[in-house]
Amino acid sequence: MDDSPDPARDRQLGLDRPIDRRDFLNGLAIGIGALGSLSPAEVWRAGVGQPPADYPPARTGLRGSHDGAFENAHRLRDGLAPAEWRQPTARNERYDLIVVGAGISGLAAAHFYRKAAGPNARILILDNHDDFGGHARRTEFTVGGRTLIGYGGTQSIDGPSHYSTVSKALLRELAIDTEVFRQAYDQEYFASRGLSHGTFFDRATFGEDRLVPKPDNLSWRDFAARTPLSAEARRALVRLNTERRDYLPGRTPEQKLALLRMTSYRDYLTKNAGVPASLLPYFQSATHGYYGVGIDAVPAADCWGLGYPGFDGLALPDDTSRLGRTAAHSHDEPYIFHFPDGNASIARLLVRGLIPGTLDGSTMQDIVTARARYDRLDTPASRVRLRLNSTVVNVAHSRPGGTGDVSVTYVQDGKAWRVRAAKCVLACWHGVIPHLCPELPAAQKDALRYGVKVPLLYTNVALRNWTSLAALGVHSVDAPGSYWSETSVDYPVSLGDYRFAKGPADPVILFMMRTPCKPGLPARDQHRLGRAELLGTAYATYERQVRGQLQRMFGKGGFDPARDIAGITVNRWSHGYAYEYNSLWDPDWPEGSQPCVVARQQRGNIAIANSDAGAYAYTDSAIDQAWRAVQELR
Repeated sequence: MDDSPDPARDRQLGLDRPIDRRDFLNGLAIGIGALGSLSPAEVWRAGVGQPPADYPPARTGLRGSHDGAFENAHRLRDGLAPAEWRQPTARNERYDLIVVGAGISGLAAAHFYRKAAGPNARILILDNHDDFGGHARRTEFTVGGRTLIGYGGTQSIDGPSHYSTVSKALLRELAIDTEVFRQAYDQEYFASRGLSHGTFFDRATFGEDRLVPKPDNLSWRDFAARTPLSAEARRALVRLNTERRDYLPGRTPEQKLALLRMTSYRDYLTKNAGVPASLLPYFQSATHGYYGVGIDAVPAADCWGLGYPGFDGLALPDDTSRLGRTAAHSHDEPYIFHFPDGNASIARLLVRGLIPGTLDGSTMQDIVTARARYDRLDTPASRVRLRLNSTVVNVAHSRPGGTGDVSVTYVQDGKAWRVRAAKCVLACWHGVIPHLCPELPAAQKDALRYGVKVPLLYTNVALRNWTSLAALGVHSVDAPGSYWSETSVDYPVSLGDYRFAKGPADPVILFMMRTPCKPGLPARDQHRLGRAELLGTAYATYERQVRGQLQRMFGKGGFDPARDIAGITVNRWSHGYAYEYNSLWDPDWPEGSQPCVVARQQRGNIAIANSDAGAYAYTDSAIDQAWRAVQELR
């Protein structure tokens, strides 16, 4: 789709309509006298008493790594740091621990340190964003007087039975009982309404715009017949999904797996499975949600581990230990362990425990609707303080050789400040650490730079209703050739006082994802170029692409973007998923010598924690690495 401005088309899509707080103001039409008859939960659900526009989760537009959050770090990276940063103003503050980064890993590090050191430990957490949680970010909308909660980053607690002892223990300490989700998540919600997954074939890629649902009872042959694919591509699609053929004859299972580890899924489909080039666009974006790149840059072995078609006849061994960690991760649990705001609730639970008075309540249920009091995050009376909009630009020991106190310089509101602590945990992403901490050894700096984080967009679109999707029979759609490769109605979770939509006539949040890939290049190069694309794209372009693609996908069901869209929040993560090693591009390092292991080495009173340190883009990795870093300091 052409994203250049077209005034007439933009008016049709609704780009000329303000949406930021309109529905909040309309919600106030509820009579003040009626409030006395409502319970606190009913008042909350009615949207009355909503937070002001400066409440971070309610901010719309371009969020995630928002404007103002990264510019100082880029100045440091580019050697453009102002001279005054080298002469910061010293604050009369000294802490036992300073944590750089208020994501789940940084907050968990503060939790583990205080647990070990005692409740009187003084801790300062610094973060460059205007909200805490890192990639575990919460978004809120008010539509027709109803508050909607969505996730702007980390989606779910994935496979909690496989968490480490440390991570399981932290969930228990936060009063998270994952079994609660088996009731909170309505696993029959969409099926009971006759809604299924679908695929959108776009005109530019497949010759016409066509949405094709794929109910469970629809055969692959019938599904293929409804697509705009060529006859040859349809036959190949049916064959891959229904026939058990050995596309690697004459090899042992071990030899097959070795070949698949060094062959992209794209090459396996074309060179081994005989798939025509005309079918490849259908599969190209299938791996975006896992790896941030398409099938050209993901090993076929990983796609086998993820259950993609084309491997049923290979008789491969059950052992997945030689696959990438995402593919090897067991998926024997349903993907249902989801707070309405994703793992932002984990971050909020950590903050509630660390800084009393910031969030009311005591359970995993009441954290969902609890409102964070941002003015209480950083008060002198608190033993733990969380300071937002504070970009750290230097971390150094007070004495040579990695000894003495740790001095931390950060920039807030254009002014450089210095604070000190006995210990420091760097819970920011690896690539920035060589710039923050020049005293680290050269080999460690090289290792820190090795992994290139995956750029991605997690976009939330608040709809006044989703009857158009229901009319078309879908609740989620893959769009392999489109700007947004995935669109889905939010997870049907009702927890505590929060209730999911009763049906398609109610307001709901749509999730849309884009990973800016550059097919044909090595994965890390694709990530670098994708990050440049994200940082160079204006919000207006994202909004135009959201509105235009939704109209093309759901217009035949009655969708009108100018009428039906109530709000848009684009969470831009230019440094998103942690980089996971890829057998197509990365060496098979001996255990203990992987870049993430070299990179996370303790330096005196400075330790390093985040999911990068485990080369694994999951919440349990962030928690486990936080625990390791604190143990090193203790």
